[in-house]
Amino acid sequence: MNRKIKAIVKKTAGILFCSFVYLFLFLPIIVIVTGSFNATTTKPYITWKGFTFDWYIKLFDNTALLSSFGATITIALISTLLSTAIGTVAAVGMYKYKFRGKGLIDGLLYIPVVIPEIVLGISLLTLFSNTHIPRDMLTLILSHTTFAIPYVIFNVRARLSGYDNSIEEASMDLGANRLLTLKNITLPVLAPGIAGGALLAFTLSIDDVIVSYFTNGQVKTFPLKVMESIKSGVAPDVNALSTLILAGTVILVVFTQSDILKKIKRRK
Repeated sequence: MNRKIKAIVKKTAGILFCSFVYLFLFLPIIVIVTGSFNATTTKPYITWKGFTFDWYIKLFDNTALLSSFGATITIALISTLLSTAIGTVAAVGMYKYKFRGKGLIDGLLYIPVVIPEIVLGISLLTLFSNTHIPRDMLTLILSHTTFAIPYVIFNVRARLSGYDNSIEEASMDLGANRLLTLKNITLPVLAPGIAGGALLAFTLSIDDVIVSYFTNGQVKTFPLKVMESIKSGVAPDVNALSTLILAGTVILVVFTQSDILKKIKRRK
């Protein structure tokens, strides 16, 4: 009897603990989603006035908000392409070749990762000011590319840790040149690491506030636009756009996970 009671207590405690953890993690998301359907029109938009879809309709009339979101996506896409290309080449080069200062460069790669963002933002602002580069879309792209490159390198290098160079040698022995070997052997093997680094770079770019604040000039990204509205209360149309972004992210994750599961089942 005591064992049954102990088992029930353990199970109940486990359920309560897991519920608390999930509530702690997802409560802010629930608040955002709920706020996007709030019919209130008075600041600070926290009093529930009823259910409505009006904010999703009004969202498309908010050109400033949509423009900031478009700028965010543009910056994220370009910086992701640049950081992925540079990071992949750097990771492969550092893996295959030995040269003086390799250990030093390897250690310096951690600086953009561990350094406080405010220090990185100030240093980039100082660099752009000293080189007389006007702060606009270009400086944002360069800044986001800078802090994203190390993450791509780490992801690709993790994939390279189990890489077998003999498959490249076998490919060239069979008549393929270096370009064909790169296209048909190297890149497919490194694809998961490259994709992981690219997704991480894209996420970091969309999410960035501090570095963008120092280097944006007159360009307003979506996070900066939201920061401006905090003083008067985040409007429900911001919550609506955030909910749409969340829905898109969930769909992407579900699609990706289902595709991975299908591949695993096929292998079995």
